[in-house]
Amino acid sequence: MPLSLSDLNPALLKVEYAVRGELAIKAEAYRERLQEPNHGLPFDRIITANIGNPQAKGLDQKPITFSRQVAALTEYPPLIELGRDLFPADALARAKELCAEIGSIGAYSHSQGVPFIRRNVAKFIQERDGYPSDYNNIFLTTGASEGVSLLINMLITGPKDGILIPIPQYPLYTAALAQYSGVPIPYFLDESAGWLTRPDDVENAVQKAIAEGVKPKGLVVINPGNPTGSLLKEDAIRRLIQVAEKYSLVLLADEVYQDNLHRRDTQKFYSFKKIVSDLQSSVSLVSFHSISKGVTGECGRRGGYFETHNLSPEINALIYKMRSVTLCPPLAGQIGVDSLVRPPRPGDESYELWKKETDEIHQALASRTRIMAERLNQLEGATCVDSPGALYLFPRIYLSDKACKAARAAGKEPDTFYSLALLDATGICTVSGSGFGQKEGEFHYRLTCLCEGVDDYVGKLEKFHKTFMAKYAD
Repeated sequence: MPLSLSDLNPALLKVEYAVRGELAIKAEAYRERLQEPNHGLPFDRIITANIGNPQAKGLDQKPITFSRQVAALTEYPPLIELGRDLFPADALARAKELCAEIGSIGAYSHSQGVPFIRRNVAKFIQERDGYPSDYNNIFLTTGASEGVSLLINMLITGPKDGILIPIPQYPLYTAALAQYSGVPIPYFLDESAGWLTRPDDVENAVQKAIAEGVKPKGLVVINPGNPTGSLLKEDAIRRLIQVAEKYSLVLLADEVYQDNLHRRDTQKFYSFKKIVSDLQSSVSLVSFHSISKGVTGECGRRGGYFETHNLSPEINALIYKMRSVTLCPPLAGQIGVDSLVRPPRPGDESYELWKKETDEIHQALASRTRIMAERLNQLEGATCVDSPGALYLFPRIYLSDKACKAARAAGKEPDTFYSLALLDATGICTVSGSGFGQKEGEFHYRLTCLCEGVDDYVGKLEKFHKTFMAKYAD
C-alpha cells in the first residue's frame, strides 16, 4: 500500500503556521494569475503584508551595502585582490580576515558555528549589556527559528509539559509545541495598555496550568513583540525573571527585533541577559537573535544565534550534540551574523554609507508605522495600538453579528473571513488574528509596516474596511 497520513507522526497533523497558511497560499495563486493578460482581478499586484520579509519582491528593502560586499567577497575570494578599486578597504579587510578564519564557505564549519564569529557575537553582547559573554555559550543557527525549535524540543519530556507563551504570539511557538507534543500555556497581553505584559498575569497562568496538571517548563517572552511591537520596560523584565525563578522556568527570550525601535530618542531596549546579570539571578536563560530583522532584513540567508546563560556544561554539551546532527548552520548566514554584530565603526571607510542606509530604514519604518496606526484608528469599527517596535501593527476589528454569521457559514473564523475578503478586493495579504491567538470574541489581523507608498496602501485598506462594514451592518 502507498504511504498515507495515518503512517506518519500524528503530532505533525496538529502543526499550524498561519503566517504561511491559507491567506498566503491564496495570495500566491493570485500572484500567478496576475501574469495572465486577462486575469480579471480588481488589483494589479499582491501586497505582501503578511510576513516580516523586508527584501521580498514588491517590498524591496535595499540590502545593507557593507554586508553584501563582505558576502560577495567571501563567496568569491579572488575578488579580494581583483576588486581593490571596486570595494572599500574595510570590506576587503573584513573579507580577508573571515576567509583566513573560515577557508571556503563551501566547507562545513564547526557544528556550533565558526569560533571566530562566535567570539565576535560574545563581544557584541558584552558591549551591549556591560557583562561578559562566553563564546562557548554562543550557538550559531539557521535563523533564530531553528534555535527556538531545538530548545522547545529539549524541554518537552512528556505530554503534560508546557511552555508559557504570550497571546498574541508568533505562531512558531504553538507550531513547535504541537510538533513535540507539548502544551501551550497562554498568558494574555493587555491591549488596552499598549499590549503590556503583566507579570502577575504570567504567574496566574503558571498557577492555573499547575492546577490543571500541566508542568510549566519554560517562559517565552518576545521583546519587542511579534505581532504587537510592544517593548518591555526594565521593571517588567525584572519581575518576569522573578516569576521564572520562583517556578524554575527556563526563560526563552526572543529578541530578534531588538534593533527595531521606532522612537529611538526616548526608547531603550533592555536584554534579558543584562537584567539577569544585574540581579545576579541563577535563572536559566536562552536568548535568540537573527539577521532576518533589524535593518539587515537578510531573511533568506538564514543566520542567527542563541546564547545560553546559567545552563550547566552537561546541558550545553547536549545542545552541542543536537546541533552536530545537522552538521553546521550555513556559512553565508554565519557571515551575515558577523556583519550584524560587527558593523562599520566611525572612521571606517564604509561607516557613512552604512549610517545613511540604516537611518533611512529606521526612519521609513517609524513613519509608516505612525501613519498607518493614525489612519486605522480613524476608521469606525477599528482600533490600533501605535507599535513602538518590530515590523508590524495588530489592529483590532469590531465585526458585527451578521459578519460573524457569514463567516461561520463559510467555515471560517470571522477575522480570517475579513482578511480573505481584503485579499480578494485589494491584493493585500495579511494574517488573521486567530493565527496568533486572541481573547474569545475579539478579532484582529497583523500587517507589516514594510510597504512603500503608505497613502495608496492604507487608502485601499480604508476603502475596503468601509465597504465591508457597510455590507455586514446589523
